[in-house]
Amino acid sequence: MMKLAIGEVVCGYRVDRFLGRGGFASVYLAKDEEAGEKVALKIGHPSGGGRQVTRLLEVSSRRTPEGISPDELPAEAVFFDGNGVRIDMFDEHEVRSAFESEATELGRSDSSNLVRLRRASEWEGRPVLVLDYVRGKTLREKVRSLEGIHLNWFLTIVRALQGLRDGSGMEFHGDLKPENIIVKPSGKVVLIDPSMRRLGNGAVTMTPHYNPLLLENSKADVTAIGIMIYEILTGTLPFDEVPWEYAGNPTGGETVRLSLSFFYSYCPPQMLNPKTPPELERIVYRCITVPSYGLDALREDLEEYIGRA
Repeated sequence: MMKLAIGEVVCGYRVDRFLGRGGFASVYLAKDEEAGEKVALKIGHPSGGGRQVTRLLEVSSRRTPEGISPDELPAEAVFFDGNGVRIDMFDEHEVRSAFESEATELGRSDSSNLVRLRRASEWEGRPVLVLDYVRGKTLREKVRSLEGIHLNWFLTIVRALQGLRDGSGMEFHGDLKPENIIVKPSGKVVLIDPSMRRLGNGAVTMTPHYNPLLLENSKADVTAIGIMIYEILTGTLPFDEVPWEYAGNPTGGETVRLSLSFFYSYCPPQMLNPKTPPELERIVYRCITVPSYGLDALREDLEEYIGRA
């Protein structure tokens, strides 16, 4: 994988330091050579997929181009076809398409809860997104360091997703997870890295641990929020074998329904954390297992629960 040297100039921005990496890109903090403003440069890899990313040996907050902490979950390259889905690698063309999709989604929104795209460019044959630099910590970092987690952050996310849906037509984020949520020092929440929308070859980007049914609508975001709350309550994820075996299967039938029922038999939060409030456990259950439970209902339940807490 290509590494950028500190001080190197990319698309008119001088690289300051490495910020992080995922399955398809690396991100660097850089400065505008003229204005002096800080930006985040997201630079595409020649190929990618979450399962190819090297993991460090121990959970760590250290960020290095060589690998990621083993508790992080980079997005996967998911391909839908007539027989279901497969997790595979993206080639250079598909990585470029993922960048174009992200630029489209970010470019048509002016929400303060979604990272702002300054411009899309190219450098040495690789796609580059110039983004606002968002100072803060990811939700993953806050969970890892045992910092206090606030349900108000999730309520803010739900309201932001409703605003994006109603204002810019961004129907869903599609890849919500702790790595893609930044909490600023002020407490404001900013979302990054929306999933790539389906291409002609059926390719998308998703993280199956937070979207195990590989949904392509707002229910994907609701499911991810429920799974993140579950993870915060219990210290683990509800599903290990993901995606679900029949995700993307267009046929359905009794076998599929029975399989989904078995898949949904995850360990209730109270079994792992007896201090889990019953009302919060019900919210998690609805997020994960009730197809009709959407953003509007989740907002109402979170507002009611937080108001009583």
